[in-house]
Amino acid sequence: MTTGIVFDIKKFSLHDGPGIRTTIFLKGCPLSCQWCHNPESRSLKPERFYWENRCVRCGVCVEVCEQGAVTMENNQVVTDPDKCQLCGDCVEACYSEARQIVGSEMTVEAVMAEIERDRPFYEESNGGVTFSGGEPLNQADFLEEVLDHCRDLGIHTALDTCGYAPWETIDRLRARIDLFLYDLKLMDGDRHREFTRQGNDLILDNLRKLSEMGHAIHLRVPLIPEITDTDEQLQRLAGYAASLPNLERVDILPFHALATDKYQRLGLQHPMPPNRKHDAARITEVADIFRSFRLPVTTGG
Repeated sequence: MTTGIVFDIKKFSLHDGPGIRTTIFLKGCPLSCQWCHNPESRSLKPERFYWENRCVRCGVCVEVCEQGAVTMENNQVVTDPDKCQLCGDCVEACYSEARQIVGSEMTVEAVMAEIERDRPFYEESNGGVTFSGGEPLNQADFLEEVLDHCRDLGIHTALDTCGYAPWETIDRLRARIDLFLYDLKLMDGDRHREFTRQGNDLILDNLRKLSEMGHAIHLRVPLIPEITDTDEQLQRLAGYAASLPNLERVDILPFHALATDKYQRLGLQHPMPPNRKHDAARITEVADIFRSFRLPVTTGG
């Protein structure tokens, strides 16, 4: 029985493709973008979330932890990651819901059960299912089986991808995917590696192949202050996008700091200053750069 590691399922999603959608978030990503808004998606393994503001310091988690991983120090709950086995005992015992394990193993059948509950909404809105992450292509076998079930049921499918995967993997799955939501962050390969830990040659090659084969593509461009938002970078990216033969539109996604709390729950510090943002005038300027290349553009999402 094929299983995958899922860290979230969002119902009634309106920004991950056309219509009302169910978005399935799979763990694991080959990139490590400094502005990542789903830091809990990077590792393929389940991870521990801790909401300090919910914790009432009752000490129950300390009592139930058989590994001795949870202790109370200076009225603060401390978890030793080397001892923690993610058994979930402390999560079940925490009545204030301050502790959570993010990521769980699900069968194809369990995921399809969640998807099928929403089929009436897909039919009324021309919606469907979107697979996001992380990078869904990291769990290709699991993704393939779920896509096959969706195709058998006539459910529209979209893949939100960074494109960093062997072409053989994409080629194997592409006929099962109705829409690619394809991230393109930076055109400069060195800067791409600096801010994501990987180069972009594979990403650009895969995007070109998909476009030339006639696949429906929405290009997603994260607008990150002082990194992806320079006029030179955007001009290069817009020119490349305009050269793609089957690009339906460009989605400009301004940076937001909503993930700051997620980093804190993982015991990490957000690598991006939370006050970085663009005003409406700058977002309009960016959109106009793409429109000058006769590209259809949306902003936000």
